[in-house]
Amino acid sequence: MSKRKPHLDELVAALIRSYLSDKRTQRIDADYLPSRDAIIEIIGELRQLLFPGYFGDLPLTGENMPFHMGDLLARLWPKLAGQIDPCLCFDHDGHGDACCERADEITGKFLGRIPEIRRRLALDAQAAYDGDPAAKSIDEVIYCYPGFYAITVYRLAHELLELGVPLMPRIMTEHAHSFTGTDIHPGAKIGDSFFIDHATGVVIGETSRIGSHVKIYQGVTLGALSFPKDERGRVIKGLQRHPTIEDNVTIYANATILGGQTVIGRGSTVGGNSFITASVAPHTLAGNKMPELELKRKTKRSKPKG
Repeated sequence: MSKRKPHLDELVAALIRSYLSDKRTQRIDADYLPSRDAIIEIIGELRQLLFPGYFGDLPLTGENMPFHMGDLLARLWPKLAGQIDPCLCFDHDGHGDACCERADEITGKFLGRIPEIRRRLALDAQAAYDGDPAAKSIDEVIYCYPGFYAITVYRLAHELLELGVPLMPRIMTEHAHSFTGTDIHPGAKIGDSFFIDHATGVVIGETSRIGSHVKIYQGVTLGALSFPKDERGRVIKGLQRHPTIEDNVTIYANATILGGQTVIGRGSTVGGNSFITASVAPHTLAGNKMPELELKRKTKRSKPKG
C-alpha cells in the first residue's frame, strides 16, 4: 500500500518558503520580462523582410509586394517595440512612458537598418555558395543551411545590441543556438562574407573579432583562455577575452582558439583539431602534426568448440 501523499497545502507552503529563501531565482511582484515565444515569432517575420518570397504564406509578385511589405511592417513594428520595451525597463528597473517611447524610437532605427543587414547577408550567402561544393544555389543556402540561419539571427541581434537593447539579443542568439547547434554571442564583431560550414558545435564568444571572408567548419571554438578577476575574486567584465581572426582565414573542424591576445593573421589556415593559445603570423598554415596511422592484419578467430 502506497504512503499517504502530502497535502497540497503543504506542498504549496514548502514551495513558497523556497521562493522566499532565495530571491535570485524568482521574480514574484516583478514586471518587465519579454516573451521568448513572441521574440522567436518576430525572428520569423524579420526573415520575411530580409528574404522576400522565401518565407511566409503569401506568394509575392511585383504587384502585391508593396502591399504585403507595408502590411508586414505595420504588424511587425508594434510587436518589436512591444518586446524591446520590457527589455529596456528590465535593464533600468524602470517603467512607464519613457521605456515605451525609447522602444518605439529604437524600433524605427532598427527597421531602417534592414537594407544594410540584407546587403551583408547577401554576401554571407554568396560566401556559403562559393565555399561549399555541395551548395547547388544561393536559394538552397538561404532556405536550408543552419549556419546561415545562425548568422542571420546573429546579424539581427547584433544590430539590436548596438542600438542599446539588452536581453533580447541574447534570447535571439540562444534560440538560434538551440535550433542549429551554433552559439554566436551577439556582442561578437563579424565582417562581411562569413561562412560557417555544417554549423554544429561552433562557439563564438562575446569579444571575438572576425574579419571579412572568413570560413569556419563544425566544432570550432573561439573561446576565452582565462578570466581576469578583481580583488573580490569576481570576473572583470569588458575586457577582450576571445581571439581576433583577421581577413581571409579558414579554420577547419574542431579547432580551438583561445585568448583575447590571440590573433590569427590574415590569409592563414588553421588545421582541424588544432589547439591554439598564441598568435599566428599572417599567411601561415597552423596545425598539429599528422598522427601516425597504424594498420594491422586482423587475426583469424578460431571457431568455438561444441
